[in-house]
Amino acid sequence: MSFSYYGELCTEVYDLTKKVGQSFSGDIEYYREKLKHCKGRILEAMVGSGRVIIPLLESGLIVDGVDYSAQMLASCRYRCEARGLAPDLYQANLQELSLPHKYEAIIIPGGSFLLIEQREESIQVLNRLYEHLEPGGRLILDLFLPDNNYNSSELGRWDGTATYHLPNGDLITMEGKNAEVDLFFNQYRVSYLKYEKWRKGVLIQTELQRFAMRWYGVEEFKMILEGIGFSDVTVCADFVDGKKPSNGNQKFVYQATKV
Repeated sequence: MSFSYYGELCTEVYDLTKKVGQSFSGDIEYYREKLKHCKGRILEAMVGSGRVIIPLLESGLIVDGVDYSAQMLASCRYRCEARGLAPDLYQANLQELSLPHKYEAIIIPGGSFLLIEQREESIQVLNRLYEHLEPGGRLILDLFLPDNNYNSSELGRWDGTATYHLPNGDLITMEGKNAEVDLFFNQYRVSYLKYEKWRKGVLIQTELQRFAMRWYGVEEFKMILEGIGFSDVTVCADFVDGKKPSNGNQKFVYQATKV
């Protein structure tokens, strides 16, 4: 079986664990406050299945969404339609992003930017987002650092199991295997995730996912944004403006403006 990219079972788990409007550490409230004065279009990149975009739409903002995963977008569209919302949703690779609009603001919540595996690709994405901003437009995103409890003895071993109960009575079990870990030099981790769906004790579906994550030092990412051409780059901790980052367990929120 080949690896999927946010396939059907992954999306079901994602929907179950990231409900519409579910705020993590106050992130939805933060983004809504930062965007409340926007009169033009906003883009949520890596929109997923709608956890953030839907409450923003319901507050009266004009928000488009873009994601690489067709399954995630289908879930997002379904959730929007159930609430009488009809945002413009696009399936696209962010490295090649070419949308018909320019945006007053672009956001990437939930640390999703870390899912761009290669550093060169992340630079390309930031350049494409910069080009999609109006002059004076803002990029707002949050990042985090991984925990440092991984070691080489865990490589190649299935562990980290979890069970998810679906509304129809089905179960999805998930196991994770650390495949590659380089915490400090190249700053990335690759895991293999195995999803299995069970119905009345019978295995009915299996899905494998290659899950990669690459992270950045707090000041490193600020310099990357400035190198792209952004100005007025600021970073705060835990969705509190003016709170300086002080430890690796915090969330780091970046704001940057297109000159």
